[in-house]
Amino acid sequence: MPSASARHILVKSKEECDSLKSQIENGADFADLAKQHSQCPSGRTGGALGEFGPGQMVPEFDQVVFSGEVGKVHGPVKTQFGYHLIEITQRS
Repeated sequence: MPSASARHILVKSKEECDSLKSQIENGADFADLAKQHSQCPSGRTGGALGEFGPGQMVPEFDQVVFSGEVGKVHGPVKTQFGYHLIEITQRS
């Protein structure tokens, strides 16, 4: 069964998500921004979610993590929790 690890930043608005994404693209550190802005408890650890398998996250999140390019920041991805920036750190 495939597994992946990822980190994310969860915010309330698409605008904030877009703004954080451009900061990362301009060299800002993903983990630092997660600590400052993420609404998820994982923000404290730089957004790291650890390793998980398909079906353990909400479908919109799963779809990106198990089909997107590894090492790239994806998003904004909208779920019932808000808007995510997702970086897939590893997938097997």
